[in-house]
Amino acid sequence: MIWGILASLAVPILGVFAAGSVGFVTAIVEVALAWTYWHGARTKNEALTNFALFGIVAVLILATGFSQSWNVAVLILNMGLISAIMALGVNLQWGFAGLFNVGVMGFVALGGLAVVLTSAAPVEGAWSAGGWRIVIALLAGAGTIVATVMVRQRMAAGRARNIATIAILVVGFFLYRGIFDPGVAAVEAINPALQGNLGGLNLPVLLAWPMGGLLAAGVAWLIGKTALGLRSDYLAIATLGIAEIIIAVMKNEDWLARGVKNVVGLDRPVPYEIDLQNSSTFINRAEGLGMDVATASSLFVKLNYSILFAVVLAIIFVMAQLALKSPWGRMMRAIRDNEVAAEAMGKDVTNRHLQIFVIGSAVCGIAGAMMTTLDGQLTPGTYNPLRYTFLIWVMVIVGGSGNNLGAVLGGFLIWFLWVQVEPMGLWLMEVITSGMAEDSGLKKHLIDSAAHMRLLTMGVILLLVLRFSPRGLIPEK
Repeated sequence: MIWGILASLAVPILGVFAAGSVGFVTAIVEVALAWTYWHGARTKNEALTNFALFGIVAVLILATGFSQSWNVAVLILNMGLISAIMALGVNLQWGFAGLFNVGVMGFVALGGLAVVLTSAAPVEGAWSAGGWRIVIALLAGAGTIVATVMVRQRMAAGRARNIATIAILVVGFFLYRGIFDPGVAAVEAINPALQGNLGGLNLPVLLAWPMGGLLAAGVAWLIGKTALGLRSDYLAIATLGIAEIIIAVMKNEDWLARGVKNVVGLDRPVPYEIDLQNSSTFINRAEGLGMDVATASSLFVKLNYSILFAVVLAIIFVMAQLALKSPWGRMMRAIRDNEVAAEAMGKDVTNRHLQIFVIGSAVCGIAGAMMTTLDGQLTPGTYNPLRYTFLIWVMVIVGGSGNNLGAVLGGFLIWFLWVQVEPMGLWLMEVITSGMAEDSGLKKHLIDSAAHMRLLTMGVILLLVLRFSPRGLIPEK
């Protein structure tokens, strides 16, 4: 235990040198984190320890507001809320059922796509030009797959079945491409500089959040029907590959959501800053608080998002807790701990895995829709496994796999460090190289390397947690 405390104190000591006043506040908080964890281990007071851990994260965000900017602090809070929801989705799959899903990025991206398909305005003339051809082609493709499966199931194994399968696939492929390609070309030819896609249903943007969950759940069901029979390591490879396929489709199919040209100007559920800045009532209130109108409007909008995100997080967290403590949740953990024994007791392991895989993916889809709404645009090129898969896994592992409260804590804590470590690292490198000549190659190399500090820090934190608290900061009961 004492070595764990000393290792925990090493990071805050570096933090003092890393970022001036911010580093000093961070150092104090991390010392408190080490003491709190040690004290909780001694007293076994779980409620006090959990309260202190969340209090430390709150102090970190408040310290950012006082020392940097309240807009930065609230933005970290908002992304922390979204990250906590993503972590809950992964925790449902891994913590409840032991499913190693490394395709989180794909389901988050599907949530973002749902925002475009649900809330964006339809592109005038797109459906008449080629939209219905695209729908018919997709149905023809689905029909080809269904026909192939039926033939494989109903015909006896042999040369005749193989020939029939090949014939259906070849005919179906050419039929699909013959209908699909002209439709895509017609849609993408409509004002390609600004549109070139089908658009959406022009529904309220808040409705896009559950739609993001439904779209991710539907794709997860299709993936689960084929991939959940694989061993855990093969499942990880399959889900990672499928996530990359989803991103590739979003990048290259311009008719769907403009591909890498992005969809901007999406609707938002909160006021626009420019409208607030033109409101005399808001201007008077901002001046009464002694705040700049532009700063006050930006902060007000972010706080509105915070309230909405907090409500969604609370709903999902309560539902996850109720599921965890229900007979269904106990059954899922029994399957996770020993699949063979659970199957011997009559449990349908494959279907239960499919259930939890779909539910967890739906939660990630909701978080992806929320994030796209916060950004106001869909940018498929920004989705990468490091940010939208592996960082979420770090949140779950550090917070506490199998514990919903731990997943939420990990979401806030790891996201804060992900954002703040890089500027701290830059300050540290500038201090280290302050005595070097301006044209020094070593100085330039060290300063340029500051961007990698966040990766180093994530690795160090993960190693420390796995070494001294392998079950996470808030372990599963």
